[in-house]
Amino acid sequence: MIGSMNTQDLIQPDEAAMQSWRRTIHQHPELGFAEFATSRLVAECLAQWGYEVHTGIAVTGVVGTLRWGDGTPRLGLRADMDALPIQELTGLPWASRTPGQMHACGHDGHTAMLLGAAQALARLQQDGQLGANGTLQLIFQPAEELGGGGGARRMLDEGLLERFPCDALFAMHNYPGVPVGHFRFREGAFMASSDRVLIRFNGKGGHGALPHLAVDPMLPAAATVLALQSIVGRNVDPVEAAVISVGRISAGDTYNVIPESAEMELSVRALRAEVRERLETRIRALAEGQAAAFGAGCEVHYQRGYPVLNNSAQETRLAVEVARELVGPACVMDDSPPISGSEDFAFFLQQVPGCYLLIGNGNNGFGGGEHLGPCSVHNPHYDFNDACLAPGAAFWLALGKRYFAR
Repeated sequence: MIGSMNTQDLIQPDEAAMQSWRRTIHQHPELGFAEFATSRLVAECLAQWGYEVHTGIAVTGVVGTLRWGDGTPRLGLRADMDALPIQELTGLPWASRTPGQMHACGHDGHTAMLLGAAQALARLQQDGQLGANGTLQLIFQPAEELGGGGGARRMLDEGLLERFPCDALFAMHNYPGVPVGHFRFREGAFMASSDRVLIRFNGKGGHGALPHLAVDPMLPAAATVLALQSIVGRNVDPVEAAVISVGRISAGDTYNVIPESAEMELSVRALRAEVRERLETRIRALAEGQAAAFGAGCEVHYQRGYPVLNNSAQETRLAVEVARELVGPACVMDDSPPISGSEDFAFFLQQVPGCYLLIGNGNNGFGGGEHLGPCSVHNPHYDFNDACLAPGAAFWLALGKRYFAR
């Protein structure tokens, strides 16, 4: 429900249409840079509502532009469109029809909310309710889930902000477990950087019965797994956030052969750029030191992913004010704890001031028809909560009206 804001002069988003779009997209999930049907649906809707539509940006990205008067100020709103390579287990009538792929992060809902807002914002502008001047840039982004090579960076590399300049940018993500219609914000660092590290220890293979004739790469690998946590515990200020997780270890093919090599992959996260640099320095030094201690070689391949997501002060305060007027202060948290997850909207915020915010997704888990309560994203039982559609789109409407009224 919309709270204290007087909504008599607001054209409301079409909730039934948003639900239809959302469930259609959910039934037909598409992975990063392959969102062809989704981007076609988006482009057709935007064109119908009078937007200038641009397609093929970062393969499947879509930008809808609405410009009036002298075109200033320029507001950008972004939604992500891609699904994940997960087999859906919800058993819902609108479950994925594509084996091994599902919308397990709610990007179907994000797209539907922005489409609902796009339709209503176009009507507001036609009715003269968005002020005399402005430009609205609606960015539908592919491939948010693809790590460091994802859609935001590619759109920027292809000149997104040069072609479609914005004075401020905003994006929204659902958050399971937070009540529907509640919003969370944080000024400054809100989401962590995310880096992927491959460490390979090179030894000398041999017979498992004759280890003295081999150089066992498993020893430095095992020692490194344990020693990595000393970086977080002893090389990072205790008041700073840092995460090093070993997600994969691989070596050998059978029990009685000492392998030639052993490798592991890490997920490394931080909430400050300085900590991120420190983690890389220490991971390299530690792995190389462990290899040397056991007479093995070492290769460290460090892949930088998403940077720290930093919300700018002015835009975050504006978004908080809009949310408080929309749903009431009790439903808005303006100092939400930072999150160790990452988000490629951070690349946009490195170039344009803006705010990334969270909207509650409530209880949204399903399994075999039985409700499971709050269900994390990237889970086969997850589903976006359609009750979020109306408050999410209403927030975009209220933000647009306030921004252009300034």
